[in-house]
Amino acid sequence: MEFSQEAARTMLLAAQGLGSPAKRPARKEDVLRTIRRIGVLQIDSISVVARSPYLVLWSRLGSYDPVWLDELLAEGALFEYWSHAACFVPIEDYGLYRRFMLDGTEKSRAWFSAHPGEVRRVMEHIREGGPVRSVQFERTDGRKGGWWEWKPEKRALEHLFAAGEIMISRRDPNFHRVYDLRERVLKKALPSWEDALAPTHEEVRWTLAKKAVRSLGVAIAGWVPDYFRTPKRGAAALLGELTAGGELLRARIEGFDEPAYVHPDNSFLAEEVLSGDLRHPGTTLLSPFDPVVWDRARAYELFDFEYRIEVYTPAAKRRYGYYSLPILHRGELVGRLDAKAHRKDGVFEVKALHLEPDVSVTEDLASGMAGALRDCAGWHDTPEVVLRRSDTERLARLIRAEIPSRG
Repeated sequence: MEFSQEAARTMLLAAQGLGSPAKRPARKEDVLRTIRRIGVLQIDSISVVARSPYLVLWSRLGSYDPVWLDELLAEGALFEYWSHAACFVPIEDYGLYRRFMLDGTEKSRAWFSAHPGEVRRVMEHIREGGPVRSVQFERTDGRKGGWWEWKPEKRALEHLFAAGEIMISRRDPNFHRVYDLRERVLKKALPSWEDALAPTHEEVRWTLAKKAVRSLGVAIAGWVPDYFRTPKRGAAALLGELTAGGELLRARIEGFDEPAYVHPDNSFLAEEVLSGDLRHPGTTLLSPFDPVVWDRARAYELFDFEYRIEVYTPAAKRRYGYYSLPILHRGELVGRLDAKAHRKDGVFEVKALHLEPDVSVTEDLASGMAGALRDCAGWHDTPEVVLRRSDTERLARLIRAEIPSRG
C-alpha cells in the first residue's frame, strides 16, 4: 500500500474517529466506543475550556453529556493509569497495565520501605473508612504545601496508585481523584481477575505496538512508541517481526524512506482512503492533548504543524496564547485559537485566532470555523461567542457574520 501524505493524514483522522460527522446524536456507549478506538484518553485538569478528556470526546462525538465519562469510570468500564500520560483506559486492557504495575514499580517499592508508617496509615484508612480523596488527610508534617510539596499521605496515595495497590474508583464533582482498594474496584469491573492472568512483558509490547498502529491508521516506526510511551529501542525490529508474522501490513508513505505499517483491522479503511472515497469533510477544534497532536514531532512531520502548549510559558513570551486549540479543517491543521469559556456569563471568548502562514481565508474556511465555534460554545453552555482578535480582519468579519458577537 502506497499512501500520499494527504492519504496518511486521512487515515490517521479516520482511525481516530475524526473522519466524518456524527450521523445521530451521541449516546453513552459512543463514549466508550471512542475511547476503545483511540486506545487511551489523556487526562489533564486545566479547565479554561472543557477539561481535555471531555474536549477530545466532543471533537469526535459533537454535543454529548460529559457525565457519561464520569459514569463509565465509576461503573468500571474504564480505569485510570499511566499510559501515554495519566489516562482513562478501557478496563479490558487492565492486564497490560497490571504487568507494568507488577514489574516496574521499583521507585514506589523503595518509597514504601522508607515510609512504612505513612503507607500503613493510608491503607488502613481506606480499608476501614472506604474511598478517600487526598484532601481528606490533614497535613501533619508542618509544611505549608504547594505544587511540589505534597503531604506524605498524598505521596503515599500516588505511590500506592502507581504500584496498583489502590485504584481510582471515581472522580468527584471537582474532578478530584477518589481512591479505593484495588480489590474493591476490580470486584465490580473484573471480578474474576487474578494476577496470574497478566500477560508477559513481551506480550504487552506486542499488543501495545499493534494497538498504536491501529489507532494511528498508518504509521512509521518512529511514531509508534510515543503513543503508549513504550521503549523506542527495538521498535522498528518489533514492527518488522509483527509484519513477518502477518499481524501488521507493510505500507509506505510518500516522503518517508522507512516502511510504514497498517493494522489488518484498518485494511478496509485503507481501501476507502486510497480509492479517494473517504475524505475529512468538516471543521472542529482539538484539545492540546488530543492524540492527533500530542506527539508534536508527528504533527510536524505529517501535518507541517508546529505546535506547543504555552501554559507554562511566561505570558510575555507566548506566541499564541495560554491554551491554544488546534483547528482541524477538511483534513488539515489550519491554525489555532486561544479560547476561554466564561461559564457564569454564558460567553465563549476567543482571545486570538491564528492561521498557518500558507492558509488562505475563504468563505468555506470561515463558515466551518464559525460552525465549530458555535457548536463548541453551545456544548459549553456559553452560547455567546466573542471573537477578540484574528490574523486578518476579513476572517474575523466572515466569522462574526455567522455568529452573534459583542467583539
